[in-house]
Amino acid sequence: MPCVPHGGRGTAVRIVLDTNVVLSALLWHGTPYRLLEVARRREQVALFTRAALVEELAEVLVRRSAAKRIVAIGRNAPQVLADYVDAADLVTLLAVPSVIAADPDDDQVIAAAVAAQADLIVSGNRHLLALSTHQTVRSVTPAEAVARIGG
Repeated sequence: MPCVPHGGRGTAVRIVLDTNVVLSALLWHGTPYRLLEVARRREQVALFTRAALVEELAEVLVRRSAAKRIVAIGRNAPQVLADYVDAADLVTLLAVPSVIAADPDDDQVIAAAVAAQADLIVSGNRHLLALSTHQTVRSVTPAEAVARIGG
């Protein structure tokens, strides 16, 4: 069933990707990659992030496991990071609410989604998925997001 975005029919579904989904989208060609490709076309999906999440991604991209994959695809970490930053719109916010006590880093994703007035948080993180909905933002897996968007 397609997701009807906040703006009604005909507008893009507003999403925030958790860092684990972004990493998968940038380094492999599975479901998260399909979602990022739809966002890059800016037709059905509007992708949002915030500086703290971009910084987290930059840190993850230089870890040994990610660095090996980046070399295997013939890129470097700055290029991969730039690909994501080009596809996403940055949101700013004044405060990060405390929502997930078990993993406060997840609050950055929630804060970005609230600031962006997102329809979906896309994650593989058990804490975010267990939250299900925060305010009007639903937390879904990449596969659920693709199914909802119709991509």
